[in-house]
Amino acid sequence: MEISGVAALVTGAASGLGAATAAALAARGATVYGLDLPSSIEKAAPGDGVVLLPADVTDEAPVKEAIARIADDGAELRIAVSCAGIAPSARILSRKGTHDLDLFHTVLKVNLLGTFNVMRLAAEAMSRLEPDAQGQRGIVVNTASIAAFEAQIGQIAYAASKAGVAGMTVTAARDLAQYGVRVMTIAPGIVDTPMMAGFSDDVRAGLSAGVPFPQRLAQPSEFARLVTMIVEHDYLNGETIRMDGALRMAPR
Repeated sequence: MEISGVAALVTGAASGLGAATAAALAARGATVYGLDLPSSIEKAAPGDGVVLLPADVTDEAPVKEAIARIADDGAELRIAVSCAGIAPSARILSRKGTHDLDLFHTVLKVNLLGTFNVMRLAAEAMSRLEPDAQGQRGIVVNTASIAAFEAQIGQIAYAASKAGVAGMTVTAARDLAQYGVRVMTIAPGIVDTPMMAGFSDDVRAGLSAGVPFPQRLAQPSEFARLVTMIVEHDYLNGETIRMDGALRMAPR
């Protein structure tokens, strides 16, 4: 799949993995439409080739409006990358009582339902495009986490949501194969995003020390580079790729 000259939809594009991915795709010649919450967009400084649009990924209407905007601009949506997500921490049982059910529901709604919502609507738009020489119309890249496979204490809701994203991958690829739409998932380890900025140097050093090699936190630019590689590698489909430096998370 060629990146230059097509449109890309990136969620969570105001910061972190989404911002890095949006910038990388724009640098390769894509016109990028980034979705994020209004409060996040207010703090963002998107680069050339990136248009930020306010949208809650769990809501059908604004995602549909963003996709309609792409068509109205005369662009072809062939790349969709879901990076929006939240990661609150809570145990099933603690001194405060049982895990809050509304919190569990919210994490599943944002991370899993939001990813599915964007995937289904983006795939619908891609299905109406002319295929390339290989019959390909587009690609969806979703974001899971290594927590989908071995999450830590307090990550029950996050783990469930990200396991759901990873679990959708091969089925989604099979569902959309007839339309020439590929589906891939990236499961990152510990990435040096703005969320990590609040941790002390000692905590960050401890996290880095747990990574076998390279013994450091991953960079958002490395996630973005993997996205561009996946987009351009047409035989990658229906798979979840770990990007974690061989890290296997300990219980805590």
